[in-house]
Amino acid sequence: MAVAVVGSGVLVASANAGSNQTPIPGVIEAESYAAHHGAQTEGTSDAGGGRNVGWLSNGDWMRYDNVDLGTAGGGLTVEARVASANTDGGSVEVRAGSQTGELLAAFPITRTGNWQDWVTGTANSPTTLSGKQTVFVTMASKSRSDFVNVNWLRFTRVNGGGTATPGTTASATPSATASASAGPSPSASASVSASPTPTGTTPQTGTGWVVMDQAKWAQELAAFRAITPKTPKERMVPEFHASCKISHTRPDDPIVFPGMAGASHDHTFWGNKSTGAASTAESLFANKATTCEPSTQDFSAYWVPTLLKDNKPVMPKEVTVYYGSRLKDYAATVPFPSGFRMIAGDAKQQTSTGQNNQFWCAGNGGETGRTADGEWPVCAPTAELIRQLTFPDCWDGVHLDSPDHKSHVGPADNTGKCSGKYPVAIPSISFMLPYPLNTDTEGVKLSSGTGYSMHGDFFNAWVPEALAERVRNCINQHAKCNAQGNF
Repeated sequence: MAVAVVGSGVLVASANAGSNQTPIPGVIEAESYAAHHGAQTEGTSDAGGGRNVGWLSNGDWMRYDNVDLGTAGGGLTVEARVASANTDGGSVEVRAGSQTGELLAAFPITRTGNWQDWVTGTANSPTTLSGKQTVFVTMASKSRSDFVNVNWLRFTRVNGGGTATPGTTASATPSATASASAGPSPSASASVSASPTPTGTTPQTGTGWVVMDQAKWAQELAAFRAITPKTPKERMVPEFHASCKISHTRPDDPIVFPGMAGASHDHTFWGNKSTGAASTAESLFANKATTCEPSTQDFSAYWVPTLLKDNKPVMPKEVTVYYGSRLKDYAATVPFPSGFRMIAGDAKQQTSTGQNNQFWCAGNGGETGRTADGEWPVCAPTAELIRQLTFPDCWDGVHLDSPDHKSHVGPADNTGKCSGKYPVAIPSISFMLPYPLNTDTEGVKLSSGTGYSMHGDFFNAWVPEALAERVRNCINQHAKCNAQGNF
Protein backbone atom coordinates (compact mmCIF):
# COMPACT_ATOMS: atom_id res chain seq x y z
CA MET A 1 0.00 0.00 0.00
CA ALA A 2 1.36 3.42 -0.93
CA VAL A 3 0.87 5.95 1.85
CA ALA A 4 1.82 9.57 2.31
CA VAL A 5 1.03 12.26 4.86
CA VAL A 6 -0.57 15.33 3.36
CA GLY A 7 -0.42 18.70 5.09
CA SER A 8 -0.41 18.29 8.86
CA GLY A 9 -1.47 14.73 9.30
CA VAL A 10 -3.97 13.29 6.83
CA LEU A 11 -3.06 9.83 5.64
CA VAL A 12 -3.55 9.08 1.96
CA ALA A 13 -3.84 5.36 1.22
CA SER A 14 -4.03 4.07 -2.32
CA ALA A 15 -3.72 0.27 -2.12
CA ASN A 16 -5.74 -1.68 -4.66
CA ALA A 17 -7.12 1.52 -6.09
CA GLY A 18 -6.76 0.32 -9.63
CA SER A 19 -5.18 1.96 -12.63
CA ASN A 20 -8.21 4.15 -13.29
CA GLN A 21 -8.24 5.72 -9.84
CA THR A 22 -8.12 9.50 -9.69
CA PRO A 23 -6.46 10.34 -6.32
CA ILE A 24 -8.42 12.64 -4.02
CA PRO A 25 -6.27 14.60 -1.56
CA GLY A 26 -6.59 13.41 2.02
CA VAL A 27 -8.76 10.41 1.24
CA ILE A 28 -8.31 6.90 2.61
CA GLU A 29 -9.63 4.53 -0.04
CA ALA A 30 -11.98 2.02 1.59
CA GLU A 31 -10.27 -0.92 -0.14
CA SER A 32 -6.89 -0.09 1.46
CA TYR A 33 -7.83 -1.92 4.68
CA ALA A 34 -5.14 -3.84 6.59
CA ALA A 35 -7.65 -6.49 7.70
CA HIS A 36 -11.36 -7.09 7.33
CA HIS A 37 -14.32 -9.35 7.85
CA GLY A 38 -16.92 -9.69 5.09
CA ALA A 39 -15.52 -6.99 2.78
CA GLN A 40 -15.20 -7.37 -0.98
CA THR A 41 -13.95 -4.87 -3.54
CA GLU A 42 -15.47 -3.95 -6.87
CA GLY A 43 -15.09 -1.32 -9.57
CA THR A 44 -16.73 2.04 -8.86
CA SER A 45 -19.00 3.70 -11.41
CA ASP A 46 -18.24 7.16 -10.10
CA ALA A 47 -16.23 10.24 -10.92
CA GLY A 48 -12.59 9.21 -10.57
CA GLY A 49 -13.27 5.50 -10.93
CA GLY A 50 -11.18 3.18 -8.81
CA ARG A 51 -12.68 0.61 -6.48
CA ASN A 52 -15.01 0.54 -3.51
CA VAL A 53 -15.85 -1.97 -0.79
CA GLY A 54 -19.23 -3.66 -1.12
CA TRP A 55 -21.30 -6.61 0.09
CA LEU A 56 -21.18 -5.15 3.61
CA SER A 57 -23.71 -6.40 6.15
CA ASN A 58 -24.35 -6.30 9.88
CA GLY A 59 -21.22 -7.24 11.86
CA ASP A 60 -18.73 -6.74 9.01
CA TRP A 61 -15.71 -4.49 9.54
CA MET A 62 -12.51 -3.09 8.03
CA ARG A 63 -9.32 -2.09 9.87
CA TYR A 64 -6.97 0.75 8.88
CA ASP A 65 -3.58 1.15 10.54
CA ASN A 66 -1.57 4.29 11.27
CA VAL A 67 -4.38 6.70 10.42
CA ASP A 68 -3.06 10.13 11.40
CA LEU A 69 -5.73 12.18 13.19
CA GLY A 70 -3.46 15.21 13.24
CA THR A 71 -2.23 17.27 16.17
CA ALA A 72 -4.29 17.92 19.27
CA GLY A 73 -6.44 21.04 19.32
CA GLY A 74 -9.33 22.02 17.14
CA GLY A 75 -12.03 19.69 15.92
CA LEU A 76 -11.87 16.52 13.88
CA THR A 77 -14.21 16.15 10.91
CA VAL A 78 -14.86 12.69 9.51
CA GLU A 79 -16.38 12.10 6.09
CA ALA A 80 -17.58 8.84 4.53
CA ARG A 81 -18.72 8.35 0.94
CA VAL A 82 -21.39 5.64 0.83
CA ALA A 83 -24.10 4.15 -1.37
CA SER A 84 -27.04 1.86 -0.64
CA ALA A 85 -29.95 0.24 -2.41
CA ASN A 86 -31.26 -1.36 0.79
CA THR A 87 -34.37 0.17 2.36
CA ASP A 88 -33.70 -1.33 5.81
CA GLY A 89 -30.92 1.13 6.52
CA GLY A 90 -28.33 0.91 9.29
CA SER A 91 -25.17 2.74 10.27
CA VAL A 92 -21.48 2.85 9.44
CA GLU A 93 -19.47 3.50 12.61
CA VAL A 94 -15.87 4.70 12.75
CA ARG A 95 -14.10 3.60 15.93
CA ALA A 96 -10.60 3.94 17.36
CA GLY A 97 -8.49 1.00 18.50
CA SER A 98 -10.94 -1.85 18.11
CA GLN A 99 -14.35 -2.82 16.80
CA THR A 100 -15.87 -1.64 20.08
CA GLY A 101 -13.44 1.21 20.76
CA GLU A 102 -14.13 4.93 21.08
CA LEU A 103 -16.77 6.08 18.61
CA LEU A 104 -15.26 8.73 16.34
CA ALA A 105 -18.23 9.11 14.02
CA ALA A 106 -21.44 7.35 13.01
CA PHE A 107 -23.12 7.69 9.63
CA PRO A 108 -26.80 6.69 9.38
CA ILE A 109 -27.44 4.77 6.18
CA THR A 110 -30.60 5.17 4.14
CA ARG A 111 -31.29 4.17 0.56
CA THR A 112 -29.35 6.48 -1.78
CA GLY A 113 -30.83 4.99 -4.95
CA ASN A 114 -28.79 2.12 -6.35
CA TRP A 115 -25.50 0.57 -5.25
CA GLN A 116 -23.44 3.12 -7.19
CA ASP A 117 -25.41 6.24 -6.24
CA TRP A 118 -22.93 7.88 -3.89
CA VAL A 119 -23.43 10.47 -1.17
CA THR A 120 -20.91 11.90 1.28
CA GLY A 121 -21.77 12.09 4.95
CA THR A 122 -19.99 14.45 7.35
CA ALA A 123 -19.64 14.15 11.12
CA ASN A 124 -17.84 16.35 13.65
CA SER A 125 -16.06 14.14 16.17
CA PRO A 126 -15.71 15.14 19.84
CA THR A 127 -12.64 12.91 20.27
CA THR A 128 -9.49 14.13 21.98
CA LEU A 129 -7.40 11.50 20.22
CA SER A 130 -4.64 12.70 17.92
CA GLY A 131 -1.65 11.32 16.06
CA LYS A 132 -1.55 7.90 14.43
CA GLN A 133 -4.35 5.55 15.41
CA THR A 134 -5.79 2.20 14.38
CA VAL A 135 -9.27 2.85 13.01
CA PHE A 136 -12.08 0.33 12.54
CA VAL A 137 -15.09 0.89 10.30
CA THR A 138 -17.94 -1.33 11.50
CA MET A 139 -21.38 -2.09 10.06
CA ALA A 140 -24.64 -2.26 12.01
CA SER A 141 -28.04 -2.96 10.49
CA LYS A 142 -31.25 -4.85 11.16
CA SER A 143 -31.11 -5.99 7.54
CA ARG A 144 -30.45 -9.66 6.95
CA SER A 145 -28.51 -8.88 3.76
CA ASP A 146 -25.96 -6.41 2.38
CA PHE A 147 -26.93 -2.83 3.19
CA VAL A 148 -24.09 -0.48 2.23
CA ASN A 149 -21.08 0.16 -0.04
CA VAL A 150 -18.19 2.36 1.15
CA ASN A 151 -16.02 4.29 -1.30
CA TRP A 152 -13.67 6.33 0.87
CA LEU A 153 -13.07 8.02 4.23
CA ARG A 154 -11.49 11.34 5.09
CA PHE A 155 -10.23 12.74 8.41
CA THR A 156 -9.77 16.52 8.52
CA ARG A 157 -8.34 18.32 11.51
CA VAL A 158 -9.77 21.81 11.92
CA ASN A 159 -7.51 24.21 13.81
CA GLY A 160 -8.76 26.34 16.71
CA GLY A 161 -9.30 29.26 14.32
CA GLY A 162 -11.53 27.15 12.12
CA THR A 163 -9.13 26.70 9.20
CA ALA A 164 -9.17 23.31 7.50
CA THR A 165 -5.96 21.33 7.51
CA PRO A 166 -4.12 21.97 4.20
CA GLY A 167 -4.55 19.43 1.43
CA THR A 168 -7.98 18.14 2.40
CA THR A 169 -10.45 20.02 0.24
CA ALA A 170 -13.50 18.06 -0.84
CA SER A 171 -17.11 18.40 -1.81
CA ALA A 172 -19.72 17.03 0.56
CA THR A 173 -22.41 16.82 -2.09
CA PRO A 174 -23.49 13.68 -3.92
CA SER A 175 -21.81 13.02 -7.23
CA ALA A 176 -23.95 14.31 -10.07
CA THR A 177 -22.47 11.65 -12.34
CA ALA A 178 -23.05 8.66 -10.08
CA SER A 179 -24.21 5.64 -12.00
CA ALA A 180 -27.67 4.31 -11.30
CA SER A 181 -26.78 0.79 -12.35
CA ALA A 182 -27.43 -2.06 -9.93
CA GLY A 183 -24.60 -2.94 -7.60
CA PRO A 184 -23.58 -5.93 -5.55
CA SER A 185 -26.88 -6.87 -3.96
CA PRO A 186 -27.18 -10.58 -4.85
CA SER A 187 -30.49 -11.84 -6.11
CA ALA A 188 -32.16 -15.10 -5.22
CA SER A 189 -31.29 -16.37 -8.67
CA ALA A 190 -27.58 -15.57 -8.47
CA SER A 191 -25.77 -17.68 -11.00
CA VAL A 192 -23.43 -20.43 -9.84
CA SER A 193 -20.60 -21.15 -12.25
CA ALA A 194 -17.22 -22.81 -12.06
CA SER A 195 -13.87 -21.82 -13.50
CA PRO A 196 -12.84 -24.07 -16.38
CA THR A 197 -9.72 -26.16 -16.15
CA PRO A 198 -7.05 -24.01 -17.84
CA THR A 199 -5.61 -25.17 -21.13
CA GLY A 200 -2.81 -22.64 -21.59
CA THR A 201 -0.73 -23.47 -18.50
CA THR A 202 2.14 -25.81 -19.23
CA PRO A 203 2.83 -28.23 -16.37
CA GLN A 204 6.20 -27.70 -14.71
CA THR A 205 8.05 -30.91 -13.92
CA GLY A 206 11.18 -29.65 -12.19
CA THR A 207 12.06 -30.17 -8.54
CA GLY A 208 9.34 -28.97 -6.23
CA TRP A 209 6.55 -28.84 -8.80
CA VAL A 210 3.74 -31.28 -8.07
CA VAL A 211 1.54 -31.80 -11.12
CA MET A 212 -2.08 -32.59 -10.44
CA ASP A 213 -3.78 -35.69 -11.81
CA GLN A 214 -6.05 -33.95 -14.31
CA ALA A 215 -8.31 -36.98 -14.70
CA LYS A 216 -8.93 -37.10 -10.96
CA TRP A 217 -9.47 -33.35 -10.86
CA ALA A 218 -11.94 -33.59 -13.74
CA GLN A 219 -13.93 -36.12 -11.72
CA GLU A 220 -13.93 -33.88 -8.66
CA LEU A 221 -14.98 -30.88 -10.77
CA ALA A 222 -17.78 -32.85 -12.44
CA ALA A 223 -19.12 -33.95 -9.06
CA PHE A 224 -18.93 -30.35 -7.82
CA ARG A 225 -20.79 -28.98 -10.82
CA ALA A 226 -23.48 -31.65 -10.46
CA ILE A 227 -24.44 -30.42 -6.98
CA THR A 228 -27.81 -28.72 -6.84
CA PRO A 229 -27.27 -25.88 -4.35
CA LYS A 230 -29.59 -25.44 -1.40
CA THR A 231 -31.54 -22.21 -1.17
CA PRO A 232 -29.96 -19.93 1.44
CA LYS A 233 -32.08 -18.16 4.05
CA GLU A 234 -30.23 -14.93 3.33
CA ARG A 235 -27.27 -13.68 1.32
CA MET A 236 -24.70 -11.83 3.41
CA VAL A 237 -21.07 -12.91 2.97
CA PRO A 238 -19.71 -15.74 0.76
CA GLU A 239 -18.13 -17.71 3.59
CA PHE A 240 -17.90 -20.85 5.71
CA HIS A 241 -15.34 -21.69 8.37
CA ALA A 242 -13.63 -24.30 10.52
CA SER A 243 -13.42 -23.70 14.28
CA CYS A 244 -10.21 -25.15 15.70
CA LYS A 245 -8.20 -25.72 18.88
CA ILE A 246 -4.43 -26.01 18.95
CA SER A 247 -3.15 -29.57 18.59
CA HIS A 248 0.61 -29.58 19.17
CA THR A 249 3.93 -27.87 18.49
CA ARG A 250 6.84 -29.44 16.66
CA PRO A 251 9.95 -28.32 14.72
CA ASP A 252 8.56 -29.92 11.55
CA ASP A 253 7.19 -28.65 8.25
CA PRO A 254 5.81 -31.31 5.87
CA ILE A 255 5.55 -28.77 3.03
CA VAL A 256 8.95 -27.05 3.21
CA PHE A 257 10.93 -29.93 4.77
CA PRO A 258 9.00 -33.10 3.87
CA GLY A 259 10.34 -36.19 5.64
CA MET A 260 12.95 -34.17 7.58
CA ALA A 261 11.94 -34.33 11.24
CA GLY A 262 13.32 -31.46 13.34
CA ALA A 263 14.57 -29.50 10.31
CA SER A 264 12.29 -26.49 10.80
CA HIS A 265 11.81 -23.80 13.37
CA ASP A 266 9.04 -24.66 15.81
CA HIS A 267 5.49 -24.60 14.46
CA THR A 268 2.10 -24.49 16.14
CA PHE A 269 -0.29 -26.99 14.51
CA TRP A 270 -4.05 -27.31 14.53
CA GLY A 271 -6.43 -29.49 12.61
CA ASN A 272 -5.07 -32.98 11.90
CA LYS A 273 -3.45 -34.29 15.10
CA SER A 274 -1.01 -36.51 13.18
CA THR A 275 0.70 -33.67 11.31
CA GLY A 276 4.48 -33.98 11.26
CA ALA A 277 7.42 -33.97 8.88
CA ALA A 278 6.30 -37.19 7.19
CA SER A 279 2.70 -36.12 6.59
CA THR A 280 1.23 -36.63 3.13
CA ALA A 281 -2.27 -36.32 1.71
CA GLU A 282 -2.65 -40.06 2.18
CA SER A 283 -1.48 -40.02 5.80
CA LEU A 284 -3.79 -37.13 6.69
CA PHE A 285 -6.80 -39.05 5.38
CA ALA A 286 -5.59 -42.21 7.13
CA ASN A 287 -5.35 -40.40 10.50
CA LYS A 288 -8.64 -38.58 10.86
CA ALA A 289 -8.38 -37.25 14.42
CA THR A 290 -8.63 -33.45 14.25
CA THR A 291 -8.98 -30.46 16.55
CA CYS A 292 -11.29 -28.68 14.08
CA GLU A 293 -15.02 -28.65 13.54
CA PRO A 294 -16.35 -30.15 11.32
CA SER A 295 -14.49 -33.08 12.88
CA THR A 296 -15.77 -35.71 10.45
CA GLN A 297 -15.12 -33.80 7.23
CA ASP A 298 -12.03 -31.61 7.55
CA PHE A 299 -8.80 -33.54 8.18
CA SER A 300 -6.59 -30.77 6.80
CA ALA A 301 -3.36 -29.62 8.45
CA TYR A 302 -2.78 -25.98 9.34
CA TRP A 303 0.23 -24.39 11.02
CA VAL A 304 2.12 -21.15 11.79
CA PRO A 305 5.43 -20.38 13.56
CA THR A 306 5.15 -20.61 17.34
CA LEU A 307 4.75 -17.34 19.23
CA LEU A 308 7.23 -16.98 22.11
CA LYS A 309 7.13 -14.73 25.18
CA ASP A 310 10.48 -14.66 26.98
CA ASN A 311 11.30 -17.79 24.93
CA LYS A 312 8.25 -19.66 26.25
CA PRO A 313 5.51 -20.78 23.80
CA VAL A 314 2.21 -18.91 23.83
CA MET A 315 -0.68 -20.68 22.14
CA PRO A 316 -3.62 -19.00 20.42
CA LYS A 317 -6.80 -19.47 22.43
CA GLU A 318 -8.44 -20.89 19.33
CA VAL A 319 -8.18 -20.45 15.59
CA THR A 320 -10.91 -19.71 13.10
CA VAL A 321 -10.12 -20.67 9.52
CA TYR A 322 -12.35 -18.74 7.17
CA TYR A 323 -13.03 -19.95 3.64
CA GLY A 324 -14.56 -17.20 1.51
CA SER A 325 -14.22 -15.10 -1.60
CA ARG A 326 -12.86 -11.61 -2.17
CA LEU A 327 -13.55 -11.83 -5.89
CA LYS A 328 -16.05 -9.85 -7.92
CA ASP A 329 -17.32 -13.14 -9.38
CA TYR A 330 -17.57 -15.25 -6.23
CA ALA A 331 -19.77 -17.71 -8.16
CA ALA A 332 -16.69 -18.79 -10.15
CA THR A 333 -15.01 -20.31 -7.07
CA VAL A 334 -14.28 -24.06 -7.15
CA PRO A 335 -13.01 -26.35 -4.35
CA PHE A 336 -9.35 -27.12 -3.75
CA PRO A 337 -8.23 -30.37 -5.36
CA SER A 338 -7.23 -33.24 -3.08
CA GLY A 339 -3.65 -32.89 -1.83
CA PHE A 340 -3.42 -29.15 -2.59
CA ARG A 341 -1.06 -27.11 -0.40
CA MET A 342 0.25 -23.54 -0.20
CA ILE A 343 1.99 -21.02 2.05
CA ALA A 344 1.17 -17.39 2.80
CA GLY A 345 3.74 -15.00 4.27
CA ASP A 346 7.53 -15.33 4.39
CA ALA A 347 9.61 -16.81 7.19
CA LYS A 348 12.65 -14.88 5.90
CA GLN A 349 10.92 -11.50 6.10
CA GLN A 350 12.31 -9.89 9.24
CA THR A 351 11.37 -6.25 8.66
CA SER A 352 8.07 -4.50 8.11
CA THR A 353 6.62 -4.43 4.61
CA GLY A 354 3.73 -2.19 5.66
CA GLN A 355 0.46 -2.69 7.46
CA ASN A 356 -0.36 -6.10 6.07
CA ASN A 357 2.29 -8.09 7.97
CA GLN A 358 1.74 -6.76 11.48
CA PHE A 359 0.05 -7.91 14.66
CA TRP A 360 -2.66 -5.70 16.13
CA CYS A 361 -4.97 -5.39 19.14
CA ALA A 362 -8.61 -6.46 19.11
CA GLY A 363 -11.13 -5.63 21.80
CA ASN A 364 -12.20 -2.67 23.87
CA GLY A 365 -9.43 -0.09 24.13
CA GLY A 366 -7.43 -1.54 21.27
CA GLU A 367 -3.77 -0.57 21.01
CA THR A 368 -2.40 1.72 23.73
CA GLY A 369 1.25 1.87 22.66
CA ARG A 370 4.20 0.00 21.18
CA THR A 371 7.05 -2.04 22.63
CA ALA A 372 10.40 -0.29 23.09
CA ASP A 373 11.59 -1.45 19.67
CA GLY A 374 8.33 -0.38 18.06
CA GLU A 375 7.67 -3.84 16.65
CA TRP A 376 4.79 -5.12 18.77
CA PRO A 377 1.59 -3.37 19.83
CA VAL A 378 0.79 -2.94 23.51
CA CYS A 379 -2.89 -3.64 24.07
CA ALA A 380 -5.40 -2.39 26.59
CA PRO A 381 -6.21 -4.85 29.42
CA THR A 382 -9.56 -5.47 27.75
CA ALA A 383 -8.00 -6.25 24.35
CA GLU A 384 -5.74 -9.01 23.05
CA LEU A 385 -2.97 -9.56 20.52
CA ILE A 386 -4.25 -10.85 17.20
CA ARG A 387 -3.01 -11.68 13.72
CA GLN A 388 -4.95 -12.32 10.54
CA LEU A 389 -3.19 -14.19 7.74
CA THR A 390 -4.83 -14.31 4.30
CA PHE A 391 -3.91 -16.65 1.44
CA PRO A 392 -4.16 -16.04 -2.34
CA ASP A 393 -7.51 -16.68 -4.01
CA CYS A 394 -6.42 -17.67 -7.55
CA TRP A 395 -4.67 -20.83 -8.80
CA ASP A 396 -2.93 -22.00 -11.97
CA GLY A 397 -5.22 -25.04 -12.17
CA VAL A 398 -2.35 -27.43 -12.86
CA HIS A 399 -0.06 -27.81 -9.84
CA LEU A 400 -0.78 -29.00 -6.32
CA ASP A 401 2.45 -27.37 -5.14
CA SER A 402 5.45 -25.40 -6.43
CA PRO A 403 9.12 -25.07 -5.37
CA ASP A 404 8.47 -22.00 -3.20
CA HIS A 405 4.96 -23.26 -2.35
CA LYS A 406 3.57 -19.97 -3.70
CA SER A 407 4.19 -19.84 -7.45
CA HIS A 408 1.16 -21.99 -8.30
CA VAL A 409 -1.19 -19.45 -6.68
CA GLY A 410 -1.56 -15.71 -6.96
CA PRO A 411 -3.82 -12.67 -6.60
CA ALA A 412 -6.75 -11.57 -8.69
CA ASP A 413 -6.17 -9.06 -11.48
CA ASN A 414 -7.04 -5.37 -11.18
CA THR A 415 -10.63 -6.11 -12.19
CA GLY A 416 -11.08 -8.50 -9.27
CA LYS A 417 -11.02 -11.67 -11.38
CA CYS A 418 -8.70 -14.68 -11.64
CA SER A 419 -6.94 -14.55 -15.01
CA GLY A 420 -3.61 -14.97 -16.79
CA LYS A 421 -1.25 -17.31 -14.94
CA TYR A 422 -3.89 -17.91 -12.27
CA PRO A 423 -7.25 -18.38 -14.02
CA VAL A 424 -8.98 -20.62 -11.46
CA ALA A 425 -10.82 -19.10 -8.49
CA ILE A 426 -10.28 -20.97 -5.22
CA PRO A 427 -11.60 -20.24 -1.72
CA SER A 428 -9.77 -17.40 -0.01
CA ILE A 429 -8.44 -18.85 3.26
CA SER A 430 -7.88 -16.60 6.25
CA PHE A 431 -6.43 -17.62 9.64
CA MET A 432 -7.66 -15.55 12.59
CA LEU A 433 -5.19 -16.04 15.46
CA PRO A 434 -6.00 -14.48 18.88
CA TYR A 435 -3.23 -14.73 21.50
CA PRO A 436 -3.83 -14.26 25.27
CA LEU A 437 -1.42 -11.31 25.54
CA ASN A 438 -2.26 -7.65 25.96
CA THR A 439 -0.46 -5.14 28.20
CA ASP A 440 2.90 -6.97 28.30
CA THR A 441 4.26 -7.70 24.83
CA GLU A 442 7.91 -6.97 25.59
CA GLY A 443 10.00 -10.06 24.87
CA VAL A 444 7.57 -11.40 22.27
CA LYS A 445 8.86 -12.93 19.04
CA LEU A 446 8.14 -15.75 16.63
CA SER A 447 10.13 -18.96 16.35
CA SER A 448 10.97 -17.75 12.82
CA GLY A 449 12.25 -14.38 14.07
CA THR A 450 10.45 -11.05 14.25
CA GLY A 451 6.70 -10.66 14.09
CA TYR A 452 7.04 -9.65 10.44
CA SER A 453 8.08 -13.22 9.60
CA MET A 454 4.60 -14.59 10.33
CA HIS A 455 3.56 -17.16 7.73
CA GLY A 456 1.01 -19.93 7.47
CA ASP A 457 0.74 -23.33 5.81
CA PHE A 458 -2.34 -25.14 4.50
CA PHE A 459 -2.38 -28.81 3.45
CA ASN A 460 -5.83 -29.73 2.12
CA ALA A 461 -7.41 -32.93 3.40
CA TRP A 462 -11.11 -32.08 3.26
CA VAL A 463 -13.49 -34.85 2.29
CA PRO A 464 -14.00 -33.73 -1.35
CA GLU A 465 -17.79 -34.00 -1.24
CA ALA A 466 -18.03 -31.95 1.95
CA LEU A 467 -15.78 -29.20 0.64
CA ALA A 468 -17.63 -29.14 -2.69
CA GLU A 469 -20.99 -28.73 -0.98
CA ARG A 470 -19.76 -25.81 1.10
CA VAL A 471 -18.26 -24.01 -1.88
CA ARG A 472 -21.44 -24.62 -3.88
CA ASN A 473 -23.94 -23.69 -1.17
CA CYS A 474 -22.07 -20.94 0.67
CA ILE A 475 -19.43 -19.21 -1.45
CA ASN A 476 -21.08 -19.57 -4.85
CA GLN A 477 -24.38 -18.27 -3.46
CA HIS A 478 -22.94 -15.41 -1.38
CA ALA A 479 -24.32 -17.06 1.76
CA LYS A 480 -22.72 -17.17 5.19
CA CYS A 481 -22.47 -20.67 6.65
CA ASN A 482 -21.30 -22.06 9.98
CA ALA A 483 -18.68 -24.72 10.67
CA GLN A 484 -21.15 -27.45 9.74
CA GLY A 485 -21.82 -25.85 6.38
CA ASN A 486 -25.36 -24.81 7.28
CA PHE A 487 -26.98 -21.43 6.65
